[in-house]
Amino acid sequence: MIIDIHTHPTNFVDKAWKHGGDPFTAERLLKLMDGPFRINGKKRRVDFSIVQPPPGNTVWINGMDGGSAGIRTYMAYIREIVEKHPDRLVGCFTYNPRFGVEEGVSEFERHVKENGFRMLKIHSNMHAYRPDRATEWIFPAVEKAARLKVPILIHTGDPPYSIPSQFYPVIDHFPDAKIILAHFGIQTGASYTFEAAWIAKKNDNVFVETGWCFQSRLVEFSELLGPEKLVFGSDSPPNEPGVWLRMLEVLTWDYPQGMKMSEEDLEKIMGNNIADMIGLRPHG
Repeated sequence: MIIDIHTHPTNFVDKAWKHGGDPFTAERLLKLMDGPFRINGKKRRVDFSIVQPPPGNTVWINGMDGGSAGIRTYMAYIREIVEKHPDRLVGCFTYNPRFGVEEGVSEFERHVKENGFRMLKIHSNMHAYRPDRATEWIFPAVEKAARLKVPILIHTGDPPYSIPSQFYPVIDHFPDAKIILAHFGIQTGASYTFEAAWIAKKNDNVFVETGWCFQSRLVEFSELLGPEKLVFGSDSPPNEPGVWLRMLEVLTWDYPQGMKMSEEDLEKIMGNNIADMIGLRPHG
């Protein structure tokens, strides 16, 4: 089973991530998921995508409602498509504390219990706060996720507010929370892959998303961390999932491009690890 933990379908173009063409709707995502993607000679598809709003759609701008009403507005399309396609799409709640900490935590819990959402997203760079300092904002959401046994996907790779080490207070304070460092520490500002890798190495509760990582580093870090610590995510759009699945397939090659990873371990990365975290039955 292949599970893409990081996709952003929308019914209107993200205001902060403007692009040409039409919105990347759920229908376009489902078509993309069907591939087929050829992996080790077999035609595969992305069986499930974990969906969340584009980050720019979750930023408060003049004229938007605040509090719970604003949160429900920016999460509305994701709720709609998860309800419509429960066999392919899984919901991820995006937490923006600037809409209200209590309101955000309450809405997160409601989305989990009433709408079946299975992941929490934190994007401190887009929402403009330091996660190592704004603990009164970020701790309540992480505590709630730990209690609900919902993994947390954290945007990393952008200075000034999304450097992996800035999340160490959260990681250290909540050892029972399952935390996934998105983008493997790579985004627009720099590459923090080694920070992300060593944080995951030293903390049992930390995992890394493979998308955006350099192919040769995936080999290196797969050996450092083991396949149990890696989960597949494409960050689509703008990315195309087949590119990142191809990089994972290369792990099964001989050295030096690959590392002779078994197909069983490759399946862990492509879907079985996250399936175990969110309660989907894994299979080969």
